[in-house]
Formats: sequence, C-alpha cells, structure tokens
Amino acid sequence: MSGTSVAGAAWLGDPSLQKLLAVLSEGNDSARVVGGAVRNTLLGEAVTDIDIATTTLPDETVRRAEGAGFRAVPTGIEHGTVTVIAGGVPHEVTTLRSDIATDGRRATVAYGRDWKVDAGRRDFTVNALYAEADGTVIDLVGGLADLETRTIRFIGDAETRIREDYLRILRFFRFFAQYGGGRPDAAGLLACARLKDGISRLSVERIWAEMKKLLGASDPSRALLWMRQAGVLNLVLPETEKWGIDAIHGLVAAERDLGWLADPLLRLEAIVPPDPARMVELAERLKLSNGERDRLLAWASAPLPAHDMAEAVFARLLYGGDLQACSDRLMLALASARSYAGTSDRHMIEAGGYGRLLKFASTWKRPVFPVAGKDLQPLGIAPGPAMGDLLRRLEADWIAANFALTREELLTRATAPGAPG
Repeated sequence: MSGTSVAGAAWLGDPSLQKLLAVLSEGNDSARVVGGAVRNTLLGEAVTDIDIATTTLPDETVRRAEGAGFRAVPTGIEHGTVTVIAGGVPHEVTTLRSDIATDGRRATVAYGRDWKVDAGRRDFTVNALYAEADGTVIDLVGGLADLETRTIRFIGDAETRIREDYLRILRFFRFFAQYGGGRPDAAGLLACARLKDGISRLSVERIWAEMKKLLGASDPSRALLWMRQAGVLNLVLPETEKWGIDAIHGLVAAERDLGWLADPLLRLEAIVPPDPARMVELAERLKLSNGERDRLLAWASAPLPAHDMAEAVFARLLYGGDLQACSDRLMLALASARSYAGTSDRHMIEAGGYGRLLKFASTWKRPVFPVAGKDLQPLGIAPGPAMGDLLRRLEADWIAANFALTREELLTRATAPGAPG
C-alpha cells in the first residue's frame, strides 16, 4: 500500500477541516488527521469522527482555532485534547505526547513533537495511521500492512500496551469483531489471556461501554468465541459461562437475512440466561442504565409464546405483557429455529410460526379500555375498592372477548345483577 492516500475522501475536502489543519500547521508546527477516519476510509467503512494530532501545545491550539473563527472547548486539556468545532463538526485535537507514567487505567503524559513517539504510544497499528492535509497517509508502525490482512496488532510489546490501560484487552476483541479477519493476532491474544485479571481495575462504566460497542459490531460472534477461549468473557459476563454463546451465530445470520438492525441488548440477551435475578445482578454490577436494566428484566420475565399460538390469544398476551420483551423473545426464538430449519421440519414450522407472531407484534396497537371510573359514577357506583374491583372485572371480560365489547355493553354489565356496587 505504498503511496497510499485518502485524498478522495469527502470528509477531507471539507473547507473548515482544511482551514483548521492549515492554521495548526503554521510556522514550525504541523497537524494531521489520525486514527479512525484514516483507517475506516482505507477499509471502505463509514467515518464518524475526524480526530487531529498536532505539534501545537493545547493553549496554542485554542488560540489558533479561535483566531480562525472556530469554537474551542477544553474537553480533555489535562491530556492535551481540545475539541474544536469547525464548520459545525467537532474535532478532537490532541497535542503529540508520550506516556511517562501509567497505572493501567490512566496515564500521565508529556507533550512532544516526535510523530513516531506519538504513534508508538497508541494501542493498535491500524489506529496509528496519519493523513496529511493533501491525503497522503503516514504509517510509522506498520499499520498499512495490517490493514491489508485485517490484523489487529498491538504496537510494540502487547503486554506493555495492555499494562498501560487494561481496557485495551476489551478493545482488542472489539476491533477484531469490527475489522479483524481470520484468527486474532497470536501475541495479542496470549497477552490478553495472561493479563485478563487487570480488567478488575477498570471502572464498570468503561467495561460496559466497550462491551456494548463490541456487541454492536457487524459480527461479534468470532470475537466472543475468542474472548471465551482467553478467559476474558467469563470475567466480564460470568452469566455466559454455563449458558453458552452459540445462539449469537444464529442471531447474526437472522439479522443479515431478515434485515434486522444490530441491537447490542438483544445480542446480550442471546448469550445470557433468561433469569430475572441474574439480570438484576448483571445490571447492578455493570451499572446499566435504567432503560437497559428494565429491558433485560422484562425479557427475562416474559413467557415465550408458542409458535402455533392463535393471533387472538397472542393479542391478549401482548396486552397483559411487555411488547418489547415479547418481541425480543420471539426474535431470539426465530433466530434459533432458523439455525436448524435446513435439516429439521419441526424447526422450519417453528420458524414460520415465530415469524408470523413477530410480524403481528410489529403492527399491533395496544387497545384502550373504553370504561373509566367517571363512567361508573352516574350509575351510582362510588369511588373506592368496590369500583376498582368492578373495573378490573369489566376489563377481564373485555380482554376475554378479544377487546370487542363496546363501552355501552360494558356499562350494561356493570349494572347487571351481581355486579359490585
């Protein structure tokens, strides 16, 4: 890949980015785009963030950016990073640096002007590629060769890189899931296995953020397998140890074939047991958001509808349950059944049934019970426990009738002999 360039990339032609690179390269200074934007462009992947490395010190970065009419925010200035908003696009601009002390979670840095030293402190070779303003790619650590083979390789000694920040263990598998091919780099895999206990030194928020990204990769199945082989997965998600991760393959295949979007939470549900108590423990341990916790708990508590369930019965189940949880159950069941449908008539029939129910659920609208307490008061029924009992009985009748009873029919039942009053 000699003479490699990203000159044709749309993002590089942005006038605001070019202006920012120019002002940061005045005098004896220089600035280059670094990392993901360069890597993804060369791989033909989407580019979401455009980060910049520069020889200017943070205060000088701010001065030059603001002098050019851009907004500069000192988001990580203690580590040399300033976020510059140029043309409405935020760019993390970081001064070249070297690590002078690390504790496995964070580093004390010293600023410098040596591009090779800056590249050497990064995690993987494919993340240490720079691009000049004209698109010329600068490779100081062998990243281009690794891009060609889709090898995720630590820069220099793998164990040294990991000890600088143990999150790099999870990043190794996450980048393998997203960009890797074949088998993981042997030295990197061995280093992750040897140093896996260092993960316990990380905050659970960082662990879950990285795992969520891994689960959102195009196909995390191979990475999860190698994580399990290295003993890393059981440390992060002990719930998978006896449950297994085989279902992830069928889910990824169903996503591809049926056009489902990659869903990290659904993929997590595919590799953990539907046990409400364990889901509560998982959510507390990893400090999941309330929404993530509630979804996992509802999924673990929801029944799996029978594949041959009548739609009228299914509608009653949906009314009394959680639509998202039921859909999650059906998607996982459909993915599993599809995995065996090619060699099993039973599974083919099940897949058809789950697909039918899932389609029904996707268009189902929750019906509104047409009677409220205010409708019962004119009938002489006062607010209180008796009214509540009557409303619950009427709603049960309405559900049993497949939601077909009208308001008038329900009110007639409310005044029938034997109704609470």
